[in-house]
Amino acid sequence: MGCDRNCGLIAGAVIGAVLAVFGGILMPVGDMLIERTIKKEVVLEEGTIAYQNWVKTGTEVYRQFWIYDVQNPQEVVTNSSKIKVKQRGPYTYRVRYLAKRNITHDPENHTVSFLQPNEAIFEPSLSAGTENDTWTVLNLAVAAAPHLYPNTFVQVVLNSLIKKSKSSMFQKRTVKELLWGYKDPFLSLVPYPISTTVGVFFPYNNTADGVYTVFSGKDNINQVAIIDTYKGKKSIYAVFGAEINLKGIPVYRFVLPSMAFASPLQNPDNHCFCTETVISNNCTSYGVLDIGRCKEGKPVYISLPHFLHSSPDIAEPIEGLNPNEDEHSTYLDVEPITGFTLRFAKRLQINILVKPAKKIEALKGLKRNYIVPILWLNETGTIGDEKAEMFRKRVTGKINLLGLVEITLLSVGVVMFVAFMISYCACRSKKVK
Repeated sequence: MGCDRNCGLIAGAVIGAVLAVFGGILMPVGDMLIERTIKKEVVLEEGTIAYQNWVKTGTEVYRQFWIYDVQNPQEVVTNSSKIKVKQRGPYTYRVRYLAKRNITHDPENHTVSFLQPNEAIFEPSLSAGTENDTWTVLNLAVAAAPHLYPNTFVQVVLNSLIKKSKSSMFQKRTVKELLWGYKDPFLSLVPYPISTTVGVFFPYNNTADGVYTVFSGKDNINQVAIIDTYKGKKSIYAVFGAEINLKGIPVYRFVLPSMAFASPLQNPDNHCFCTETVISNNCTSYGVLDIGRCKEGKPVYISLPHFLHSSPDIAEPIEGLNPNEDEHSTYLDVEPITGFTLRFAKRLQINILVKPAKKIEALKGLKRNYIVPILWLNETGTIGDEKAEMFRKRVTGKINLLGLVEITLLSVGVVMFVAFMISYCACRSKKVK
């Protein structure tokens, strides 16, 4: 009888040890098996679930615009006063709903290249007004004229055309005109062939953005769909910010660091964006990037909304700005196992450099340089509730279940082993006595 009891206790201890060992082995092996299964479906190659959803995303992507409405245009033109602005909006459009085009795969570098067709549909229910709302904004053509044509004689000619068209430094435009284009009265008088349509995003509809090159994730699942280059140039990077929960899914938040808009003294990679030594105080100012080379020489600068993370001299000539980290920063929420971006917010501000021009009456009263904010945008997308539920079931649910099984086996096994070994030792001790 004593032998049967001892044998039973030893058998229980052995079973507990086996369960504990199995639970321990299941941790790395199970994780590896699930990762392999997931990896097969999340890489960007034909036939995978990820590829089907990536070519034409089912997630609704919206682009919101806030327009800077100038409150004191005459004071600025006459006295070179600070520009007082009020933001108006949002005006919301649905974008990025068309399937990607010209998709090519590079198996050697594990990348995929494509074009993103551009189309924008106005969403009245998500907007503060209509596309016909009219605001006072910078006159894009007049502001750019002295930059594009620095020759004194040419500026005299342009000045006569500006006066004839009754144009000034500022103008009233509808939201639709400012964003997508309007026939400019001043440019329409220029006696040689030039484009007379002006707009912050003109042309947009029926065009394509790119070429984008993204990682397929074939060699590194954590890089899937991450942009490698845009139009052949390296993309802006993001850094880890925090771990948060999105609709029951643990995600890593990556944010655009302030160093992305730093001066060349702080970030040497930005040296090519410093083209105006006077404007940039010998390349010491920060928070704005000159992208004029990408815009046919037009004096276009980008920044974060409300000049967030900009040096004080940039925002000093502008009143009415209220930079806020939560509302104006750019971020990506990435699921760490699949590398999928489940939520993002891309926020940028479009600005135009305006300088005094003695030969152009609309600008000759200025006594300082201005980097004038035109508008800021928030392009955002979030995984829908149905897709989030599917993601939880197919990915995080399986991982959580596996984790629960691993912990249960390990815990039960350890408890059984310890309990039966203690009982065995106790029985042996009584037998010896």
